[in-house]
Amino acid sequence: MGFLSDFKTFATKGNLVDIAIGFLMGTAFTKLVTGFTTGLVSPIIGLLTGGKDFSKMEYVVKPAVVDAAGTVVTPAVSFQYGMFFTTVLDFIIIAFVCYLFIKAILRKDPNAAAGPSSTDVLLTEIRDELRRK
Repeated sequence: MGFLSDFKTFATKGNLVDIAIGFLMGTAFTKLVTGFTTGLVSPIIGLLTGGKDFSKMEYVVKPAVVDAAGTVVTPAVSFQYGMFFTTVLDFIIIAFVCYLFIKAILRKDPNAAAGPSSTDVLLTEIRDELRRK
């Protein structure tokens, strides 16, 4: 029974629940950014590159082999650089938003005086008292 109660305590701690919620929100945010990139940014880049769908740009190394009936016998071998660039763009957007989010969380009030905390004051008093003895 000790293992199950330890696991229940671990699973219901606030940090684990916060991590789970953050993971779910991160997954939803990733889908949002992917939709933004493929639905809005890629078509604009596609227009700039001649009207081709940017996310489907590829370099065909070996073309597909098709039989007389029109069925693909061997699929094409290609470098899908458009999909790669789209994924890189997704990553850059997500990383930038995470950076802004963390920066906003860690921002301190510039008008607040940075003084020592109560723990620092207590530790300083203890240190000074030990030096006196």
